[in-house]
Amino acid sequence: MDLRQFLLCLTLCTAFALSKPTEKKDRVHHEPQLSDKVHNDAQNFDYDHDAFLGAEEAKSFDQLTPEESKERLGMIVDKIDADKDGFVTEGELKSWIKHAQKKYIYDNVESQWQEFDMNQDGLISWDEYRNVTYGTYLDDPDPDDGFNYKQMMVRDERRFKMADKDGDLIATKEEFTAFLHPEEYDYMKDIVVQETMEDIDKNADGFIDLEEYIGDMYSHDGNADEPEWVKTEREQFVEFRDKNRDGKMDKEETKDWILPSDYDHAEAEARHLVYESDQNKDGKLTKEEIVDKYDLFVGSQATDFGEALVRHDEF
Repeated sequence: MDLRQFLLCLTLCTAFALSKPTEKKDRVHHEPQLSDKVHNDAQNFDYDHDAFLGAEEAKSFDQLTPEESKERLGMIVDKIDADKDGFVTEGELKSWIKHAQKKYIYDNVESQWQEFDMNQDGLISWDEYRNVTYGTYLDDPDPDDGFNYKQMMVRDERRFKMADKDGDLIATKEEFTAFLHPEEYDYMKDIVVQETMEDIDKNADGFIDLEEYIGDMYSHDGNADEPEWVKTEREQFVEFRDKNRDGKMDKEETKDWILPSDYDHAEAEARHLVYESDQNKDGKLTKEEIVDKYDLFVGSQATDFGEALVRHDEF
């Protein structure tokens, strides 16, 4: 499968989110957990390491000496200090943690970048994206697969324009990331809601009624009896989704459904790291304060060995 086919497949999956008739389709976007480890600093700082660096990067520090870990941590602190005032605030830490947790997204964009940046100018224009993604598909008025590629392109162009903050139809890497992963950006959430409503709102009245809501998740496919989870979803729609009890979901109700206000794990972890490291209690961290508590932020051979001893003793 070449890149163009992959992107069309991705677009179609996003638009239609096909699933087996008896399987529940999930359109809700939740913030992922920062780590699959238990957050218990009394035993170890593994959770904090995963949260601060991302799980894969955290593993690499376990092979370093304490001195090497401190040196690399110092370089990371320079990156976190966005305004270069010599301090790391909770806000800067939160931004860093969110960035670290989304490394897989940035890696995904990076892997595709060269294919779209046709003129190698470090930017991707709408024309470049359109030509690479759709190309000759647009020349065929009646494609064999039955998909309306012109309609899909119009939808992509609308999203591209939304991601393109300065309106020049040329995307920076950050704007292109927002285009490919709109659910990750606050300023793109309206387009996520709009696209979702367009997918589900079959009668095009601008709302999602109960049958459209269920129909998007489940196809009877000749079965008279609905699974128990479908009945539960009907109750969820009536009791929680349709807040104003008018029998349908409007834009705001749909947004509350697919983009819930989850507990902010990154904010909580940033607050925790500052509290544990802020020696003079001024509400912000110097590089020295962070490096002094390096084992809270990153691992090393010493911490890895210490945890191995604990595991051995427990055994």
